[in-house]
Amino acid sequence: MSDSHDNLVKIRRAVEIFNREKISILFHAGDFVSPFTAREIKNIYCPFLGVFGNNDGDRLFLLEQFQKIGSIYPEPYKTEIDGKKIIMFHKDDVISDLARSKQYDLIIYGHTHKIDYYKEGKTTVINPGECGGWLTGKSTVAIFDLADLNVHMIELT
Repeated sequence: MSDSHDNLVKIRRAVEIFNREKISILFHAGDFVSPFTAREIKNIYCPFLGVFGNNDGDRLFLLEQFQKIGSIYPEPYKTEIDGKKIIMFHKDDVISDLARSKQYDLIIYGHTHKIDYYKEGKTTVINPGECGGWLTGKSTVAIFDLADLNVHMIELT
């Protein structure tokens, strides 16, 4: 998920879907905005990882509120899970170059509020769009399978 922008109703709905689908980790590609978003994200049944976005205000309080749930990092956040190299950003400045480099299996980003999903060789690129729905009027999240890197985009109603 990305760009939830304080929309607690949509965050709650996303968490319900993620729990129902039994995801194993929740990635948030930035722009939580306010620390109170932790009230809904804390209900996730799996580990949580996020990166800061350009609209995230009180970063110290965000870190404090989310420390019980998981971790928020400055971008980029890099990890390896089940042999897959993953990198997560908020902004989209280097995404296409990084995809062409084939250094990562999965690139997750946000910021544009637009769904983006493509493969560049072995690299899968995902922007789940905006969870908050404030800018486009469409609230979306994505679920992906690390085994085959197939992506399922979900519109939150």
